[in-house]
Amino acid sequence: MEKKLKVLIVEDEVLIAKHIEDTLLSNNFLPIGIAHDSETALDYIANRSPEFVILDINIDGNKDGIEVAEVLKANYDIPFMFLTALSDIQTLDRAKKVNPSGYIVKPFKTRDLISSITIGLYNYEFKKSDNSLSLEQVNEKAVDPLSQKEYDVLLDITEGFTNAQIAKKQFVSLSTIKFHSQNIYSKLGVNNRTSAIKKVLGL
Repeated sequence: MEKKLKVLIVEDEVLIAKHIEDTLLSNNFLPIGIAHDSETALDYIANRSPEFVILDINIDGNKDGIEVAEVLKANYDIPFMFLTALSDIQTLDRAKKVNPSGYIVKPFKTRDLISSITIGLYNYEFKKSDNSLSLEQVNEKAVDPLSQKEYDVLLDITEGFTNAQIAKKQFVSLSTIKFHSQNIYSKLGVNNRTSAIKKVLGL
């Protein structure tokens, strides 16, 4: 049986928290609790052993989400991301100092949340190891072998770049990247980038 990633949700709005929980359940993650305030969040982090934490910033309690993240960074080896309505410069400056795995502004799309968790977890694991994802390793999981160019595009996909960003980064047209992306999905036997990332990263 496939092991499901244990995810803690820290969100003070009940309906949004339930939506996040339902999204995780429908995408093969295991929500282990919903914390509506900072005290409950820190208690769940200490006692429920989450493997990933989704943090709102504007939450009830003695600490906001960024301050909870500071405790996470100082005392636990757990990746986390922010999912918040706040996008002002001051908040972003505070948030980036704790180096989150992702930062999504509400309202969110399901694919953005799942992709951010998947990529954030990969980057976290990658930083802990000296291993890189080689073309040979990718092709071991592919239905048909990827070309070097497709491999280069896939690496950028796993880093979280959009098609437009990849096109600019690789000095090619957006249509070229879309063409390569569809070939990558076909050769990996998947239908979208989230499934592609999960397959090649073994998540």
